[in-house]
Amino acid sequence: MPLVKSRFCPAWWLPGAHLQTVWSTFFRRRPVLALETERVTLDDGDFIELAWLGKNTNLPLVLMLHGLEGSVNSPYSKGLMQRLGQAGFAVCFFHFRGCSGQLNDRDRSYHSGDTGDLQQVIRHIYLQDQRKIYALVGFSLGGNVLLKWLGEQGAAAEVKRAVAISVPFVLDDAARRMNHGLSRLYQRHLLSRLHKKYQEKFRHQSSPLKVDVTQLNSFFKFDDQVTAPLHGFEGVDDYYRRSSSRQFIPKIRVPTLLIHASDDPFMYPATAPEASELPPTVMLELSAAGGHVGFVSGRWPWRACYWVDERVVSWLTHKPGKI
Repeated sequence: MPLVKSRFCPAWWLPGAHLQTVWSTFFRRRPVLALETERVTLDDGDFIELAWLGKNTNLPLVLMLHGLEGSVNSPYSKGLMQRLGQAGFAVCFFHFRGCSGQLNDRDRSYHSGDTGDLQQVIRHIYLQDQRKIYALVGFSLGGNVLLKWLGEQGAAAEVKRAVAISVPFVLDDAARRMNHGLSRLYQRHLLSRLHKKYQEKFRHQSSPLKVDVTQLNSFFKFDDQVTAPLHGFEGVDDYYRRSSSRQFIPKIRVPTLLIHASDDPFMYPATAPEASELPPTVMLELSAAGGHVGFVSGRWPWRACYWVDERVVSWLTHKPGKI
């Protein structure tokens, strides 16, 4: 599949990457859904939580993965879950460790290359619910995990489709980009949440690290002093090198759609893979505008359209040869 120009047309009233990026956070309505929560015990004794829409049905199942410090309450989550439900899918929302509102038990947390927990969740669904997963959808960090897992699995990946939105394909690029210009505001916001979670977890238990997280004011510093040592990496360079998903894309054998905007303020335009890196199973839809997990269209602000929801549904429901 080729690298193609996206048909997304940004709303005229949301010019620029930053407005596209932040609109949903402040103005998108979250639908009320009847979700069922399930706690899953992992192999190391820790736990994660799943949020289900249509758990006890025979509908084809979509597994969703959120971005950094995201959850089922993130601006993009419930809207897409509702749209998938309307299209005839059941949805399982996978919270990474510590992201469901409950701090996880182990010292370790989650990271951009953590495909082990994803594999355990897929195995759990297969064994416990006796059902296979039709498709995987990942946003940002979750998209990076998804693409890495697909590349690692190759032809053994037992899913039919996949979609990854606004993926930080090269983690070193993303860390450098978010340390410059207005993107530092996103970095500051996300780091404040990571700092708070770290402090809450180790307020009543001993931390294996001797570090003052409040002094770690960039992703480079936080990932070098916290993420890497907590998860067995030799430092930030080792973590970024081994966890970046771009190197795994040529090995993907599942039909996969990549949705990306060249103006994404979380990375550089050159961070996205080139056409020569895409195997026949992967299509990169690249738009000039859209920001980071933005892609808001529509004639008027009070009738905003969230294009990603419709594009995901169309990708998951199209017939072979109609891509």
